[in-house]
Amino acid sequence: MEPDSIDCMTYSDVIDDDEIHHHNQLPSLSKPRGNNGNNNNSSSVSSAVHPSTTSVHELLECPVCTNSMYPPIHQCHNGHTLCSACKTRVHNRCPTCRQELGDIRCLALEKVAESLELPCKYTSLGCPEIFPYYGKLKHEALCNFRPYNCPYAGSECAVVGDIPFLVAHLRDDHKVDMHSGCTFNHRYVKSNPREVENATWMLTVFHCFGQYFCLHFEAFQLGMAPVYMAFLRFMGDETEARNYSYSLEVGGNGRKLIWEGTPRSIRDSHLKVRDGHDGLIIQRNMALFFSGGDRKELKLRVTGRIWKEQQNPEGGACIPNLCS
Repeated sequence: MEPDSIDCMTYSDVIDDDEIHHHNQLPSLSKPRGNNGNNNNSSSVSSAVHPSTTSVHELLECPVCTNSMYPPIHQCHNGHTLCSACKTRVHNRCPTCRQELGDIRCLALEKVAESLELPCKYTSLGCPEIFPYYGKLKHEALCNFRPYNCPYAGSECAVVGDIPFLVAHLRDDHKVDMHSGCTFNHRYVKSNPREVENATWMLTVFHCFGQYFCLHFEAFQLGMAPVYMAFLRFMGDETEARNYSYSLEVGGNGRKLIWEGTPRSIRDSHLKVRDGHDGLIIQRNMALFFSGGDRKELKLRVTGRIWKEQQNPEGGACIPNLCS
């Protein structure tokens, strides 16, 4: 559902922190990282892994799904192996020799796996860690170097990548508005506010403090009542997101609503944030009251700002950097 017209005005501030370096930004997935004389990560990883690890790792690859096999590892009477998840997929028939699988465990291969140490599969994206075989999978599910999902909420977008790659993807493929500065002033207009469906209205990306933030504004049904909601997400990990705060304000006719909070990481899905009500929620009656007039047209102006919490070197408390 798109608004009939949207006027967006963004006021950019002069930010003294513009030279803040990007921390933990991953190289674009579309451009593999090249080696140089100062980068010894790949060589140190290679030397830490036993020379025979690659061939053994191939033995631990399921022939059906090609994923690494974890106990229980099954085998047929001829010694061919596959993972437990794929055993039911092949209807208990060995995918290699077509013999019946039965319930034979390959205990020798399971034991070999216990002795392996392997690099994280995101080593090419910058992760230097090496793990025992059975701990590797758990780490990879939470690895800070794993790619991010596209934060666009208007469609089921399956694109993944690092932050620079996703920023370019949002701009070029989703045609998302890009703004610089840490304050914003948006006007949302809808001629028939009673037509509320579960749909995103708008996504805008802001660049400030050397980071990227996604401002969402949408209409959806909350129980039986239609509501409007605005919230901010941080394009990075949760630990980094905690360094920032933001405020949102909407009002009219001498009344206003204010929300202050911490932006959620895009590691959390758009629906998780929305359904957790972690943002500024405006009931339709209140939204129409703010719009004024005969209440037949929605006219909401949402203003806000983003600031960075900084440590006070004397007392240790957080003081806001308002990027003024």
